[in-house]
Amino acid sequence: MPVDAAFADLLANPRMALREPPAHIDISVLRHAADAFLAAGSGPALNAVTDLMADEQQAIPLRLYRPTADAGLPVIVFIHGGGFVFGSIETHDAVCRILASRSGAAVLSIGYCLAPEFDVAFALDDCLTAVRWLIETAPALKLDSSRLAIVGDSAGGYLAICTAMAAAREGILLRHMGLLYPMIDPHSDTPSAREFAEGYMLTRGFVEWCWRVSNAAGGQLACTPLGATRADLPPTTVVTAQYDMLRDEGEAFASHLKREGIATTLCRYDGMIHGFAGFPQRTSQADEAIRQIASACANSLENHTDAPFPDR
Repeated sequence: MPVDAAFADLLANPRMALREPPAHIDISVLRHAADAFLAAGSGPALNAVTDLMADEQQAIPLRLYRPTADAGLPVIVFIHGGGFVFGSIETHDAVCRILASRSGAAVLSIGYCLAPEFDVAFALDDCLTAVRWLIETAPALKLDSSRLAIVGDSAGGYLAICTAMAAAREGILLRHMGLLYPMIDPHSDTPSAREFAEGYMLTRGFVEWCWRVSNAAGGQLACTPLGATRADLPPTTVVTAQYDMLRDEGEAFASHLKREGIATTLCRYDGMIHGFAGFPQRTSQADEAIRQIASACANSLENHTDAPFPDR
């Protein structure tokens, strides 16, 4: 299947390609341009959207999305993508709105610290701190912290995996994990990484630069997803895109989870490029991918058993 025509104008414009910036370009310039583009989408109106802060010392920005006013809503923790170097609560506002609307759960979006100012271990610490804060604060927010899921896209997928693994070590039960075209391996050398290295917006050079400036490529990995075991992760849904250099590593991760006995659903969206779920204004496939993740989370969150990882 060819690339969806919805992306023709983006792929035809070489300025839209994500590349390692020249040394003289300040990271703030890259962030401004990338974030403005990513924040262009819009999502549905919800019952309430509230900006919050986790941990006064770390001052981690959060945004809570409530699809209804009901007390006791389950919560999906959302970790945005952006190669560890850009992205924010604002850039993924539309995705979070759709996720909350489609799942019926509250969504808590985390504004973690970015590279190169901070390496990926600090970003993971922000995410885990936000999860702990959520559990402590849930009664006051009238949320059900016994029913938690986690979702991340791209680099946020990597952080979601690391956060879920760290949470499991602390005895925090996450009932489902949803991953949209996740970054998995800083040393990826897969067929899709070679085939789609250029010409599909996300370039291999940019991904390698992101890993490098986040210090993950130098042995400072926050976690090793392909080392995850049955004890580390909940049932998982993985979405990949046909024309994405990260496609094969995401699908290899799904295969690894299945071998470990973790209930895993993998869906490749044909004709799509990396980041397509962030373009609801361009393609209905974006809404469908988020709906798939939302539905999987909702099904797990409605399972009220207290047994660890009940869907297995």
